[in-house]
Amino acid sequence: MFKKALFQLHWLFGISAGLVLALMGVTGALYAFEGEIMAALNPQVLRVEARDSGILPPAELVRKIQAAAGKTVSGLWVDTRDASAARVFFTPPSGERRGPMRYFDPYTGELLGRPAGQQFFGLMLQLHRFLAMGETGKQITAASTLALLFFCLSGLYLRWPRRALNWRAWLTLDWAKRGRAFKWDLHAVAGTWCLLFYLCASLTGLYWSYDWYREGMTRLLGDASAQQQDKRDGSRASRAGRGEAPAAPPAVDYDAVWRSLQDAAGPGLVAWNLRLPPVAGKPATVFYLLADAEHPRALNQLSLDPLSGQVSRNERYADKSFSAQLLTSVYALHTGEYFGLAGRILMLLASLAMPLFAITGWLLYLERRRNKRAVSKARSGLVAADTGQTSWLIGFASQSGFAEHLAWQTAGQLQAAGVPVNVQPLARVDQQMLSQAQNALFVISTFGDGQAPDSARGFERALLGRELALGELRYAVLALGDRQYQQFCGFAQRVHDWLTRQGAASLFAAIEVDSGDVEAIASWNRQLSALTGAVALPTLERAFDEWRLLARVCLNPGSAGAPTFLLRLQPPEGATWQAGDLLEVLPRNDRELAVREYSIASLSSDGALELIVRQETHPDGSLGLGSGWLCQELVPAQVLKARLRRNSNFHPPEDARPLILLGNGTGLAGLRSVLKARIAAGHRRNWLLFGERNQAHDFYCRDELQGWLASADLTRLDLAFSRDQARKVYVQDRLRESAEQLRDWLAQGASIYVCGSLTGMASGVDGVLHELLGEAAVTELIEQGRYRRDVY
Repeated sequence: MFKKALFQLHWLFGISAGLVLALMGVTGALYAFEGEIMAALNPQVLRVEARDSGILPPAELVRKIQAAAGKTVSGLWVDTRDASAARVFFTPPSGERRGPMRYFDPYTGELLGRPAGQQFFGLMLQLHRFLAMGETGKQITAASTLALLFFCLSGLYLRWPRRALNWRAWLTLDWAKRGRAFKWDLHAVAGTWCLLFYLCASLTGLYWSYDWYREGMTRLLGDASAQQQDKRDGSRASRAGRGEAPAAPPAVDYDAVWRSLQDAAGPGLVAWNLRLPPVAGKPATVFYLLADAEHPRALNQLSLDPLSGQVSRNERYADKSFSAQLLTSVYALHTGEYFGLAGRILMLLASLAMPLFAITGWLLYLERRRNKRAVSKARSGLVAADTGQTSWLIGFASQSGFAEHLAWQTAGQLQAAGVPVNVQPLARVDQQMLSQAQNALFVISTFGDGQAPDSARGFERALLGRELALGELRYAVLALGDRQYQQFCGFAQRVHDWLTRQGAASLFAAIEVDSGDVEAIASWNRQLSALTGAVALPTLERAFDEWRLLARVCLNPGSAGAPTFLLRLQPPEGATWQAGDLLEVLPRNDRELAVREYSIASLSSDGALELIVRQETHPDGSLGLGSGWLCQELVPAQVLKARLRRNSNFHPPEDARPLILLGNGTGLAGLRSVLKARIAAGHRRNWLLFGERNQAHDFYCRDELQGWLASADLTRLDLAFSRDQARKVYVQDRLRESAEQLRDWLAQGASIYVCGSLTGMASGVDGVLHELLGEAAVTELIEQGRYRRDVY
């Protein structure tokens, strides 16, 4: 629950603060290299000729500058390390905080021209700190800086891999991923690369954002003696502010100031910044840098009387504690300058990458919204359910999604004729609903040899054995099944017979559909048209599209079992599907051969549809109809006919609940697509139990699964290779061994998804679940939609 809430907050703050942080990142990166960029743009202005005579002393510089500018100097910044121009600051006009600044030649005192780009970098600073919106903008950037700190910490927690010491799980990007999965991977991996830089930037950026943070940092990191001195200085300043301070600027003896600075700094002085007090009676401040400084911002601070030059305080960077040095270096840490040129460049790259997270975050958010709308649209079929008593009840029982699809098609046909409808899965149809309904249509699929679909087991147990008075009900049944089973449409027949015994009247004889027979479905539409006046739908036959084989790779070379292949198909334009959906393939592109259904193993965002198909060989040596076509006869670049089948029963849950996935052999296909969707959505509580023959040859998608395990996208992976030991071990055995963990996950709201062969694995898993949990608990899971199967 905590992780889900944290994830939602990460999204919420991301889509609100992300754009502000993107702007702050770009503008901050540009402003941090203002000096280099300005020097490159203005070599004639910002570069001076170094002279053997050295720079002029402050007294002479100030005299020449004030004579040329006609303004009073309030500060000087001189750097002797290279032939760069120095800066002079003039006393600000009344009511303003800062005065104008000009560049000058420190060797001659000559004022230089105004360089190009000053206004641009002034704007960059305003955008970076205030969004060019004054105090309001400052509050926004301050809150966004707090959000950046939250993103760093919450993102670290949300993507913490199970194998935390595996550096690949943290820092490697899977370039094979596509679509949403790749965007999520890029967002997470790039965030990890930038994590330390963003932590540094946010923790130091807050120093200028909030007074309480700055004061707290000063108390925490500053040396005690310096803090006491700051309090005394602050007290004096406060008293001066309450008095009537003279408006005239203070008198300055620059020679005395210069002698005191040279005495305090010694021969290692390479740069200095003199700041005069705005009024008399306050000390001047000189920040100076020594040649052996640890970094360009390792400044020493000198406080002295501007008239006598008497030093009141000399704080040397080297004499401070490490924490106090960090406090002094807050700007250098913020820009990366603390770590030299390499640090500045890395911080620049991290800052420029900030828009990447805003873009990927928004793309993931919008895609998530689109997916939710698509799911909602698919569920509703654009038909509004009407729960009024006069509406027609349409109940469906679906294992693979086809019955649900037909139910919504039926609802659309009736609604077009003005007939209100109430569409419900059979699991939700109860005694009261049946008693109140006057007209009902049932679209019912039979699973396997006469069984009810998983979702309809509860309906069968709760109602089919009871006696109800349904004499007012009129109904019709559309039964879906496969004639290869002895009990063809067995469950639909049981429902039909039960309704008849309860006194309900059949509107027309039950219509049985063998493997999606188009004529039978058309007959259903005609019967409905005759009853309601609704225009009969022409046909529900869905056209087969042209797909192209891109690649086919054997997943189990050297296996003792039948060869199994991963096929990549190029979808037709506009084709989309969801995890859990099916692909109906027309073998040899001949409509008179039967359609074969395969679980899809990829997502639409992957750019290709993938199948996992095992080559079937008959006892006479002939190849299976569908598998022979896909695994042997079809050649790369050749076209095949296929169409998508929605299978909402096997769509992954939308929330972050834990998911237990069990499968064997080619059943990994459906589980793989579900896992991909979960990972793309950031849902990482996934437990996979997979079984095959031998680990050496039959561990399908080994690298991918182990990669997900290493990155904690897969919380747990249990394997059952039946032939690797004397006693055969199957998926259901691994599940039985993990009974305690199974109960724990289910207690946390987990759902169970099973994909693979009905005979053996799926039946075995079902038996173990009944053994460990009891029939009542398994039934409850089914009715809650927490136990779903895609089996064959």
